[in-house]
Amino acid sequence: MRASRKNLVLAACAAGALTLAAVAGLTVLAPDRPKVTTSGTADIGGPFRLTTQDGKSLSNADLKGTPFAVFFGFTHCPEVCPTTLWELSQALQKLGPDADRIKVLFVSLDPARDTPDLLKSYLSSFDPRIIGLTGSEEDIAKLAKAYKVYWRKVPTDNGDYTLDHSAIVYLMDANGAFTGTIAYQEKDEAQVAKLRSLARGEPAS
Repeated sequence: MRASRKNLVLAACAAGALTLAAVAGLTVLAPDRPKVTTSGTADIGGPFRLTTQDGKSLSNADLKGTPFAVFFGFTHCPEVCPTTLWELSQALQKLGPDADRIKVLFVSLDPARDTPDLLKSYLSSFDPRIIGLTGSEEDIAKLAKAYKVYWRKVPTDNGDYTLDHSAIVYLMDANGAFTGTIAYQEKDEAQVAKLRSLARGEPAS
């Protein structure tokens, strides 16, 4: 089990590196995926309307004027997701009043299992300001594609499945424009600094 979890983390980190390379303007090849090339300002993000863990609708229009950080994952994730959400929770605590100027979103890549009720239960272990989002398979896939998220379903030995996915937090400004990322297990002080800059509308460091 320990080796399996380690492999999942390594796979997610590798996927995250691919996405970061694409953001930096490089050409990236991934198995069974088309070539991705970007240049100039990264085209990351897009419109959405999903359902929160409280069963309410939330759209990109609702966030207009508010910077936000968004992480894609799933509640059955063994290590990457809980680690990232815990680190974001710690960062929000350290931000003080600046934390109230931003939103932190956790978008489920597994809407078949991640109902609003399950998201609510799962997120109760983290900072209450983190907003969980789920929706239809189609809506989730469309949004993940807009954020250049890598993910794939992986069957497990017990007949169930898990997901390999990008391990990146995307930072979006008050206009919904991409400004940067937080890498998986990036240093605590760097995460806090990036979120503080986001909250204050300052250029990414």
